[in-house]
Amino acid sequence: MMKIEALPGVPRWAAVAAHAVPLVVLPSGVWRVALTFGAPVARVEDPTPGLAVYQLCLTVFAELLAFLTLGLVRAWGEVFPRRLPFLGGRPVAARGATFAALSGAFGLAVLTCWFTYAAFADLAPYSPGNITESPLQKTLFLACYLPLAAWAPLLTAVAVAYHRRRRAG
Repeated sequence: MMKIEALPGVPRWAAVAAHAVPLVVLPSGVWRVALTFGAPVARVEDPTPGLAVYQLCLTVFAELLAFLTLGLVRAWGEVFPRRLPFLGGRPVAARGATFAALSGAFGLAVLTCWFTYAAFADLAPYSPGNITESPLQKTLFLACYLPLAAWAPLLTAVAVAYHRRRRAG
């Protein structure tokens, strides 16, 4: 069985869910990077340097946010790492971390619902039908973006487990 790093007392399912979050975010990032560097994964009307910077920054930002989920099952989610100025070595407020995680999960759920509705109702220029030229491109787009729908539920489950564990301890 594969070893998943987590604190003692963290349920195995919560550790697996926390480690899954960066993995469900990764395919959409790979798709955006491929698009940025000219792979024929979608149609781009007028590629600009600004669009490329936006896509790369969005990819990095999303992965960084996804990696924060690991803090809910690891030591740096209970005590700030010493290398952080002003906060290093201090305990993480369980309520604050739980509130931040659940707020993020709520925001992700709202965004997921809106973008899913807008994409499939063809309300937006980023709808799969508007940016893809072939069935293969559309399938690839959906295969890369559908895993994002799991981000909010996974984060919610891990945040609830974190809250229960910290409250009990």
